[in-house]
Amino acid sequence: MMTLLTRIIQLNSEDPQKVLYKVFFLGRHGQGYHNVAESKYGTQAWDDYWSKLNGDGEIVWGPDPELTPLGISQAAAAHAMWASESTYIQPDIMLSSPLTRAMRTWLLTFDGLNLGKAVVVENCREEYGEHTCDARINRSGIEARFPGQFTFEPGFVEEDPLWVPDRRETLPEVRVRAVGVLDRIFGGEWGNGEYVSITAHGGIINALLVSMGREHISLPTGGVLPVVVKCTKSE
Repeated sequence: MMTLLTRIIQLNSEDPQKVLYKVFFLGRHGQGYHNVAESKYGTQAWDDYWSKLNGDGEIVWGPDPELTPLGISQAAAAHAMWASESTYIQPDIMLSSPLTRAMRTWLLTFDGLNLGKAVVVENCREEYGEHTCDARINRSGIEARFPGQFTFEPGFVEEDPLWVPDRRETLPEVRVRAVGVLDRIFGGEWGNGEYVSITAHGGIINALLVSMGREHISLPTGGVLPVVVKCTKSE
């Protein structure tokens, strides 16, 4: 019986100089406290006012919030899915956003599956700017929060190089970042495996999908979307 992996390997053997296939597993982080706050106030009020604060006296969502108890249970559900499929599907390349909610989701999702460490990649993060939930803590803080549990891409700097309080990243700019990540994956920077796991956020996931020629999707917190991607190499 031909499995998905053997079929992908077969496709990659047909014209390896021109065409390359990979299977992406795009995982959105579990619910974070900023998601609770947006639901509490509504998207318009959140975007216009509340997202620019660190909290409201009841909920703290910035900077770089943690998962809620529901978010932890969503990551546990993703773990159960991966554990049940681990005989057939094991990611060769694992990337994570540097934001806490994504890194925590990755740890809970892949705990105990012996797949190695994910690489923290700056450009896998959410749309940045204005919203305090999308400002990351410094590298030292990340390493203290997740000691020895991740590796970092070369050049990952101490302070957040992207987030600013007075300007939100545009959708075309997010897509430029997404294309850059895809170029690095298909270029073999993290190896040549067929299965790629990216644990990230709704905005950057949709930028990846659009860059792949796919439609926008509202992936729920904790959701995982598998996508087969065909890359045709330029002459």
